[in-house]
Amino acid sequence: MFFGKLKEAHGKVVVNRNWCKGCGYCVKYCPTQVLELSKGYNPKGYHPPEVKAPDLCRNCKFCELICPEFAIFVMDENNEEQTCVAAAA
Repeated sequence: MFFGKLKEAHGKVVVNRNWCKGCGYCVKYCPTQVLELSKGYNPKGYHPPEVKAPDLCRNCKFCELICPEFAIFVMDENNEEQTCVAAAA
């Protein structure tokens, strides 16, 4: 049957620490609680999020949508061909 071939979606969260202003929206509204605010500071003096449970990410991209600074994005782990310039930052 068709549903037997479906694979569980997994994502890889990437945070651009330099753009983040530590609002915490991504942490608060992540449905699977993948993120937490770091104890360290970025160059602007904010606490950016960090991934605490990467295996829980289901690639919903809600953190991408809710981030007012566009400092976070999610890559599909099943598609390794995706690249992004911001990941190097």
